[in-house]
Amino acid sequence: MNVLVTGGAGFIGSHTVVELVQEGHCVTILDNFCNSSRRVLDRLAQVCGERVDVIEGDVRDAALLRRAFAAQQFDAVLHFAGLKAVGESVEQPLAYYDNNVGGSVTLCQAMAEAGVFRLIFSSSATVYGDAERMPIEESFPTGRVTNPYGRSKWMVEEILKDLAASDPRWAIGILRYFNPVGAHPSGLLGEDPRGIPNNLVPYVAQVAVGKLDCISVYGDCYPTRDGTGVRDYIHVVDLARGHLKALAAIMRKPGVNVWNLGRGEGYSVLDVIRAFERASGRPLPYRVVEPRPGDVAECWAATEKAWHELGWRAEYDLDTMMRDVWRWQESNPRGYDDQP
Repeated sequence: MNVLVTGGAGFIGSHTVVELVQEGHCVTILDNFCNSSRRVLDRLAQVCGERVDVIEGDVRDAALLRRAFAAQQFDAVLHFAGLKAVGESVEQPLAYYDNNVGGSVTLCQAMAEAGVFRLIFSSSATVYGDAERMPIEESFPTGRVTNPYGRSKWMVEEILKDLAASDPRWAIGILRYFNPVGAHPSGLLGEDPRGIPNNLVPYVAQVAVGKLDCISVYGDCYPTRDGTGVRDYIHVVDLARGHLKALAAIMRKPGVNVWNLGRGEGYSVLDVIRAFERASGRPLPYRVVEPRPGDVAECWAATEKAWHELGWRAEYDLDTMMRDVWRWQESNPRGYDDQP
């Protein structure tokens, strides 16, 4: 299959490109590198054993998309391109709506003009907002989100549902991620956030490598087993493989289909710190600080639908996730700024 991967140089996109190439698909990456590094392309060549075609540009550039679709007959699109920092979205909502919503609309217009109607969309568990019970099932209400990032993902989901309702040729898979972590087992590909990480695991990794001083644990009085927040962490390789399963599914199942991609169990902040200590062999300093407004006590996925409909479930446990993160971080203490 000939697949266009928007945002294919990013953390999740690059790992999915590896899985696509290894399964024999022909892949073209579209990326503007605003949130990723061009060095990823060399690393992908090392891991895949071949160079992947790349179009440098923005998913909002309609003329560029028309040229790309005219040049190749793509069978499907995997759409990862978008801004993804919750805090930044609160400060810059228009940028998030322009990029995430506007970019998705422009992409779908170009796809329709080119006669390409198969799409996998990278969504987020944030669309559920503060769910009333756990685990979170795909049938739970969505749209009660508390930040522009989550709202932009929900808006695109609603647009895609309207699109599929308007034209039966569309086959769309919406994948709601929980907390992707980990790295490629080679140590060549991993998460390389710009500036101070917003998420727990890359922050822990940078403390372990000496780039940051101390981990902040936001609250230890939640009604959880150790008082710290509980989240569903999933290995990025498991997540990438879920995309291939979803791609195969929409080939035989038109319309809009929604699947959670998570491990289906929760790990606390202290679970993560202890697992990283085991992986790195280093004690990690942390301090408990005030909980952040809007944080929930626990959040994890129901994954039965993905198992029954896709034959997919996460394989890697927390210790494996942390070992792979540590291998990446230790080998690349400055991320992709280190020499490849």
